[in-house]
Amino acid sequence: MRNADVAMSRAKEAGGDRVEVYAAHMHEDVVRRLEIASDLQRALSNGEFELYYQPIVNLETSRVTGAEALVRWWRGDRESGEGGWVGPREFLGAAEESGLIVPLGEWVLREACAQGAVWRRSSADLGISVNVSARQITAPRFTAGVAAVLADTGLPPAALTIEVNERILVAEDEVITGRLAELHRLGVRMAIDDFGTGYASLAHLRRLPLDIIKIGPEFVAGLGHDDTLTLLTRTAIQLGRALGLRVVAEGIEQPRQLLALREMGCDEGQGFLVARPMAAAGVDALIRTSGVAAGEAQDPSVSECETTRVSG
Repeated sequence: MRNADVAMSRAKEAGGDRVEVYAAHMHEDVVRRLEIASDLQRALSNGEFELYYQPIVNLETSRVTGAEALVRWWRGDRESGEGGWVGPREFLGAAEESGLIVPLGEWVLREACAQGAVWRRSSADLGISVNVSARQITAPRFTAGVAAVLADTGLPPAALTIEVNERILVAEDEVITGRLAELHRLGVRMAIDDFGTGYASLAHLRRLPLDIIKIGPEFVAGLGHDDTLTLLTRTAIQLGRALGLRVVAEGIEQPRQLLALREMGCDEGQGFLVARPMAAAGVDALIRTSGVAAGEAQDPSVSECETTRVSG
């Protein structure tokens, strides 16, 4: 019965409407997630989390227009060097299941908005983007909490972009769409992350007052050598522009991808070629040199583990 329950949980995690056959490693994965979940509360109390930021640039001018906040967890003692980085796919899933994603998300939002307010003193139109999950949005006082953070940090609502996964649109949850609409009325901008990968129809796009669509790395990766993905990316950009939305391309890693996106008229982009995720100090330096060719200003000190893209 336990093994069947584990297999059922794996099927749900994979999106449902499928069959999963139990294997021994599934139980090991469950045990590992439980161990991580038990450490998350301590990590929050001990301040083991930190934020990195992936710059977003205007693809025409290469000027930094914003940054996406990405949470990192060093499990252990940073000062002594004991422990190591926990992969975001490991701890974010455990945080979501345990409900700790709510206090963790509140911390991320406050830290990101405070840093965004600092950056705006040197660049008035710089924005900050924060990913939120369905569980965060449906938590009590979510809208009031965001409004309080904006008031406390002094960040203008229009400088904050809340990113939600496209699957939220497909779920058609009225509580979620209602709360996001409330935030939009406050002036907060809304973005659909990984657009085109969650099977949302054009009708779904009408359910939220959107400002931005973000084209996922899966599409960008095919630019220049996959005709179908190139066509889909071009169509998504044209759709966004026709709807009056800003279009941001994610996962730009090759010069050919950057050139193709510029030719297609994509507004903004982010990715390893543009700039790797970095600490706030690295973004400070990039802002000062903003306008250099995309891909030239990077922080080579950030390891591959630290630059894995996550939500939160």
